[in-house]
Amino acid sequence: MSDCFLPRLGGIEVQVDELSRAQLAAGHDVSIATATPCRTVRALDRLPMDPPPGRPPLDPPPVHRLVAPMPWELPIGRSLHPVLAVRKPDIVHVHAGAVSPFAWRAVEQARRARIPLVLTVHSLWGPAGRGVYRGLFASWARDAGGLVVTTVSEAAAAPVRQVVAGRLPVRIVANGIDTSRWHDFAHAPIRLRTMPDADDPLHVVAVGRLAPRKEPMNLLRLLREVGAAAPIRATIVGDGPARARMERYLRRHRMSGWVRLTGRLDRSAVRGVLARADVFLAPAARESFGLAALEARLAGLPVVAQAGSGVADFVESGREGLLGRTFPDMSAALLRLARDHRLRHRITAHNRVTEPSRCTWPAVLDDFGECYELASAKTPLAHL
Repeated sequence: MSDCFLPRLGGIEVQVDELSRAQLAAGHDVSIATATPCRTVRALDRLPMDPPPGRPPLDPPPVHRLVAPMPWELPIGRSLHPVLAVRKPDIVHVHAGAVSPFAWRAVEQARRARIPLVLTVHSLWGPAGRGVYRGLFASWARDAGGLVVTTVSEAAAAPVRQVVAGRLPVRIVANGIDTSRWHDFAHAPIRLRTMPDADDPLHVVAVGRLAPRKEPMNLLRLLREVGAAAPIRATIVGDGPARARMERYLRRHRMSGWVRLTGRLDRSAVRGVLARADVFLAPAARESFGLAALEARLAGLPVVAQAGSGVADFVESGREGLLGRTFPDMSAALLRLARDHRLRHRITAHNRVTEPSRCTWPAVLDDFGECYELASAKTPLAHL
């Protein structure tokens, strides 16, 4: 169950899609319920899955689109009861962001039906969110049923644990990724340069939705500060409501010649951008996981990110990249990578041959399997 799903494109949408495909390939009976309409779905959004060895191709799981007519296609959604009655699920797995009306309604309906339930929180809750959810979790804990809560990182787990206060289990299950898609980067030549110069500047890449939560203006300010001290160029992949403001900033500060906004690219094109980059930049403080940063790490790029974000779960400062807690820290980290080619080469070589084991699909499926078993064991009554 997820408020948002394909054809909308974001971290939760991609993760729910790929998790469902991995579970289907593992032999589970999977279906998806969402409040996102399908009128813009393209054929490439739901391709048949790569099958396990010796098996025929698998079609994607069925999608139940419980869309309610709302202004701006707000994901409020309709009741889940008809889907629950027809599908009779053994487990309901709800994926929630910071504000997820359809997901929270799904939690309540699954609990009332006494269906074992796993709730994955994909966002970082701020003070307002913690206040709203504290009462909700307190009411659920009085009749805990089969509810197990997971988050995607240590950073995301901290505020959830404050809210839950030990009344319910909170486990960390990382977002999953197919690492085999990145194996070709391990054999690609590493560009060796003593120092970037005007003819061959350091290529910095950022990938993500251009929305306030991702701090796109801080990204540009950081690039501007470092660009004044070292020759760099930047490619920013993504689209969103902040794009027009970013374009005005680039024109005002005469950065358009060395900072390029590509708009939204498909995943193959993003891989091509990463293959031509030197460093990946993820400055958002409220990044609950950072799937784009994980992909950049698998491509071999040193990652510069916030120390308190979810990226810190798979990037250790000085090992897979450099982390900073403040804007000056981040600026100094990027400038250091621009000037220290030996450090950049060492991190790149390490990233290309070292996989983040907790983020592989076999590990993620095992972790969720344990959560499903725990939720089933905690369910007091037979469901549906």
